[in-house]
Amino acid sequence: MAAKLLNVGFGNMVAVARVIAIVDPGSAPMKRLKDEAKQAGKLVDATNGRRTRSIIVTDSDHVVLSAIQTETIAQRFEADVLSDRPGRGSQAE
Repeated sequence: MAAKLLNVGFGNMVAVARVIAIVDPGSAPMKRLKDEAKQAGKLVDATNGRRTRSIIVTDSDHVVLSAIQTETIAQRFEADVLSDRPGRGSQAE
């Protein structure tokens, strides 16, 4: 079985099974999370030079920055998760 991948923009993908949270980057705790991940070498910038509009946190403590809106990524994530459930795949389309 192939791993499901979540498109986070500009041809960048994250494994759906590894995603813990998809959050808005505007709050002070999220800015701290981003700074701490950068210091730890666990920050992945997938914005392609654009403004960060969402932050994806993985189970390996990596933090992925995306230029795609949080709601859009959440919808893509939900569609991928629903397509894994038996008998519910047609609702994701």
